[in-house]
Amino acid sequence: MFWPSPELKKIAWISDESIYEKASRDPLSFWAEKAREGLEWFKEWDKIYEWNPPYFKWFIGGKLNICYNAVDRHVKTWRKNKAAIIWEPEPPEERNRVLTYNDLYREVNKFANVLKNLGVKKGDRVGIYMPVIPEVQIAMLACTRIGAVHSVVFSAFSPESLKSRLIDAEAKILITVDGYYRRGKIINLKANADEGIKDTIVEKVVVVKRAGLTIEMKEGRDFWWHELMDKANSYCKPEIMDSEDPSFILYTSGTTGKPKGIVHHTGGYATQAYWTTKWDFDLHDEDIMWCTADIGWITGHTYACYGPLLCGATMVIYEGAPDYPAPDRFWQIIEKYGVTIFYTAPTAIRMFMMFGEEWVKKHDLSSLRILGTVGEPIDREAWMWYFNNIGGGRCPIIDTWWQTETGGTLINALPGIGPFIPTVAGRPFPGVKREILDDEGKPSKEGNLVICNPFPPGMLRGIFKDPKRYKEQYWSRFGENYYTTGDGAKIIDEMGNTRITGRIDDVMKVAGHRLANAEVEDALNRHEAVIESAVVAAPDPIKGEVPVAFVVLEKGYTPSEDLTNQLIKQVERIIGPTARPKKIIYVSDLPKTRSGKIMRRIIKKLITKEPVGDITTLMNPESVEELRKIIETTYI
Repeated sequence: MFWPSPELKKIAWISDESIYEKASRDPLSFWAEKAREGLEWFKEWDKIYEWNPPYFKWFIGGKLNICYNAVDRHVKTWRKNKAAIIWEPEPPEERNRVLTYNDLYREVNKFANVLKNLGVKKGDRVGIYMPVIPEVQIAMLACTRIGAVHSVVFSAFSPESLKSRLIDAEAKILITVDGYYRRGKIINLKANADEGIKDTIVEKVVVVKRAGLTIEMKEGRDFWWHELMDKANSYCKPEIMDSEDPSFILYTSGTTGKPKGIVHHTGGYATQAYWTTKWDFDLHDEDIMWCTADIGWITGHTYACYGPLLCGATMVIYEGAPDYPAPDRFWQIIEKYGVTIFYTAPTAIRMFMMFGEEWVKKHDLSSLRILGTVGEPIDREAWMWYFNNIGGGRCPIIDTWWQTETGGTLINALPGIGPFIPTVAGRPFPGVKREILDDEGKPSKEGNLVICNPFPPGMLRGIFKDPKRYKEQYWSRFGENYYTTGDGAKIIDEMGNTRITGRIDDVMKVAGHRLANAEVEDALNRHEAVIESAVVAAPDPIKGEVPVAFVVLEKGYTPSEDLTNQLIKQVERIIGPTARPKKIIYVSDLPKTRSGKIMRRIIKKLITKEPVGDITTLMNPESVEELRKIIETTYI
């Protein structure tokens, strides 16, 4: 367990424990005060909160504009010439780009007029299919400026994935690029876009010239971004938006089933994005924040676009792969720009562990003062490596729990308060109430994580065009008074610090004993030979289910019977004999989503010989075939 240093407590925005009690005593007044303090409203709300199960509203009657709050209000101050976005291209020889708030204001206004000139109106959905370049943020902000609803699709998704999202969102406009760089290769994204818009209602496509590719441009449908921008007026009046008007739809990705279009609104989302960015990362004017998430994910939306800009901060964004052209690219970027706040995923940390500390030692990372993790529970080994090697044993690690649906972080330690505990997310953000329920819906120290009324202002307002699925997915398990997260959690102390144990569907029953997959993985990952692991439940005629472990080894280690015995004994020692893996299978990679989450259910389906479904949305679909072959030859 670690605590903030006296120096950090002195400068932190929030360092007084009483904030938790104050916010929980009257969460409505707390969030109203924060909405008033953090944002500029054209008109204040008439009512703070309304709950009509399973729907809720925040700041009813309030009027504002997210783009105005993220850009315009800063241009009126000394921040006008402050760097808003520092963009690092993947090719090391290419020049970076720095956009001040004034630059951003000019570009956003012009592109807002471009959209209007193309016929986009308030409420229209606009598809965005782009890599991490400043134009993706400009496009998002331009949409919110005119009241259009953007739907960003991750650039590495297949044409089929793009198509399904465009059809569901009923988007008539798509914004994309000719191509972009990934691991030294140019990806022709326009070709994917052309394929993806077939059989959709997309009428117009705006194309950014990023890679200089020779591409097909269909007359009357396709337009170059720069040509449209050259003709656009330099000012576009921001649309006056109701607090409960939709701002964006973001689709959750899975390997099976129709993607869910998560709808986020305006006033509540902006409030939560502002305050979680400011307090979670203790973000000050002199900080340089780098959230490594792709902007196509909710983490990128909130902490690599809206949150930092609402706070008037400077952020770094990077186009390419974390290990290109060498495994120290991330550390080189941190040193180059003096990054002070670094927010990344456990899967990236484990990859860096595999590369070794020598790559880290080549660079001066002393500018860092806050570290963060996101996307999945972080195991103890990765936490300590991150803390010691990247943070130099002095930077607090803010282990954040949240979801696409929640819009912003809900559970994590605050830098000026702590404590920072390996494998433990922390306490609920002030003003957020969570409970842990057993399978019968009774309060418990361990079980199902639910969020309680009043629900945080940044949470989803529905699934686009699918109210039935919205109710069934989130409000049916324990009734309409609880938002069901689908995650398991455990309260570890009297302060209420919470360990996330993984998805509820990643919990197995071994001879009647409840066992979290993540718990077994953590025990395996503590071994020096293991870089990462995935544990799934396999059917067993006697015990019902037993754990089977898939293990990726560190460089320099090879599979052996002795190592297998060591790992089994380590699991038994840390958890107990119930958790003993029936089998340990060594693999070179594990299937992961584009956001870095290990897809255990795919592995389980391979074991049970079920169809795995669409794997084109995975970061590494080739890993599935490797696993299939290994399971067929080694698993009994």
